[in-house]
Parts: sequence; structure tokens; C-alpha cells
Amino acid sequence: MRELLEAVADGSMSPAAAEAELNGYVTSEAGRFDAARQQRRGIPEAIFADGKSAAQVVALAETALETTGRALLTRVDDEQVTALRTALADSNPEATVERRHSTVRVLAPTYDPPELDATVGIVTGGTVDEPVADEAEVVCLDAGATVDRVDDIGVASLARTLDQVDRFRGADVLIVAAGREGALPTVVAGLVDTPVIAVPVDSGYGYGGDGDAALAGMLQSCTVLSVVNIDAGFVAGAQAVLISRAIDRARS
Repeated sequence: MRELLEAVADGSMSPAAAEAELNGYVTSEAGRFDAARQQRRGIPEAIFADGKSAAQVVALAETALETTGRALLTRVDDEQVTALRTALADSNPEATVERRHSTVRVLAPTYDPPELDATVGIVTGGTVDEPVADEAEVVCLDAGATVDRVDDIGVASLARTLDQVDRFRGADVLIVAAGREGALPTVVAGLVDTPVIAVPVDSGYGYGGDGDAALAGMLQSCTVLSVVNIDAGFVAGAQAVLISRAIDRARS
């Protein structure tokens, strides 16, 4: 305790970082950021930007950067990203901002990224599924896993799927994202002995076109797989990271 107080007094530690050390979280007007989630759960807290103001997103991202060295943000829009870049240009000019569709990762220059001896295969049925897959990919890359990405191989042309079977089998865990009727994860899971995490995507039209048909199809799969919620790329990525971390420990 005394060391923390002295560090805050001499300016070598910010009050927010000290609060994170003491409580595991930091409280601000934008909410509470769970700075200890990485150590407790193995997955960092992601800032869910949908429904938050640009100011709230910026405040939480700066808190995450200050206390953990990086920030993960999901479901961001253009206004929020612009505000974040503008604010960081003043508060953290050396930080890097990486954006993949609606997912953003911010890294402090002092952040030392982890490495995992594990490969996550990420597969999409079509181009429309890519933003959800990107969310999963950023989570996996942030954890240090190797990602092998295979896009646009939906079962409407099964030859495209079968052409990639060797790559599927080379992964330690697979994330398969698909919309419409959601058949792709079932097909892939029937071809490999790798854990498959299925992600139903809100793509399609008409009856069940909001992802319900894909979710129902994946839940009713006759091959063994796990299913996350509609568009839940972050959850799929987090599950894949936990599996990858167990594999990394076994290998080392």
C-alpha cells in the first residue's frame, strides 16, 4: 500500500493505475473498467461501444490503455473511432490504433504482446460474415495465437469448402461463422477432429434472416460443435483463446 501511495505521489503511477492495483477495477464517469479480468479470467475486458457516446468510449479506452497497456473495443462506429483517434493524438500520441471493421485494438508503445503456441482457424461462409469473424480474429491475435483465416467458402458451392479441409485439420481450434441456414459449421465439424465453435451471423433475408435460422440450425447440428450467440464474434474468439492457452501450456 505504501509503495503505491509513494508511486502516486512521485508521479510514477497514476491514480487510475493505483486503483486498478488495489481494487482490480477503475471507476470513472463512463463506468467501471475491469482491469484485472485478464489475470482473473484469461481474457481482457472489451469495451462494448454500441449505445455508448463517443466521449464514454474514449474515456474507457484511455483507462484501459493506462491500466493494462491496451484497449479492445467492439461494435464501434465511425464517429467513435474518429473521436478516439483525436483524443489519443493528445493523450497517447505514440499509441497505435488498429481497426478491423467494427473492432478496434489500441496498443501502448510499452505493451509487450503475449505469444501462444496454438493456431486458430477462422472460417466464413461469405463476405457478409467477415465483420463478425474480424471481431473473433482480433481477440485471438491479441492473445498471441496464430490465426489462419479462410473466407467465402459457403456450402452453396461445397467444392470451395472441401478444398480447404487440410487447412482446417491443421488448426488447433476452429471458429466458423455463417449466416443464412448456418450449415457451414456442421459440414466443417463433420470433417475434422478439431474443436469447432460455430457463430451464427445476422445475414440473410426473409424468414429467419436475422440470424435465427442460422442459430437454430447450428444448435440442431448432428455433428459435435459448440455454438455462441448471434454475431458473438468476441465470445467465439475468447473461447478459442482459452482452448489455445490450454494447448500452449500442454505443449510447453
